[in-house]
Amino acid sequence: MSAGRYCDQTHADTVSTLFDAVGKIHQVKESLLNAVTGVSGSGPAYVFQVIEAMADGGVLAGLPRGVAQDLAARTVMGAAKMVIETGKHPGALKDGVTSPGGTTIAAVAELERCGVRSAFMRAVKAAADRGEELSKQ
Repeated sequence: MSAGRYCDQTHADTVSTLFDAVGKIHQVKESLLNAVTGVSGSGPAYVFQVIEAMADGGVLAGLPRGVAQDLAARTVMGAAKMVIETGKHPGALKDGVTSPGGTTIAAVAELERCGVRSAFMRAVKAAADRGEELSKQ
C-alpha cells in the first residue's frame, strides 16, 4: 500500500485493517510500487516456473508426474512457510539444510553455475521496469 498525498492516517489504518484480515500488507513509498509488482505481482509466475521445473526434474529422475509435482509444490510451500515463520534470511535457511559434500550443495552449485539467482533478480527488475513504462502510457 502507498499512502498518497490525499490519504491521512485514518485512511491508511482502515486499509491496513481490511487487508490484514486476508493477508499481509506493507506500506511503501509510491515510487516503490513497481518494485512491489516485480516481486509479488509477477512473483506467482516465477514460483509456478520453479515448481514446474522441479517437477520436470523429478520426472527426469524417474518419478511419476503427479508425485513429482506434489513434492515440488509442497517443498516450495514449506520453504516459504519457514522463511515467514522464522524470520531468518533465506540464505541462512539454505545453509541449514546444506551438508558439506552432499546432494543439496551439489544442486545449489549447479543452480549457481546456471545463474538462477541472477535470472530471478533480473526478472524482478524487468517486471518493475515494465511497470514503470506502462505507467507512463
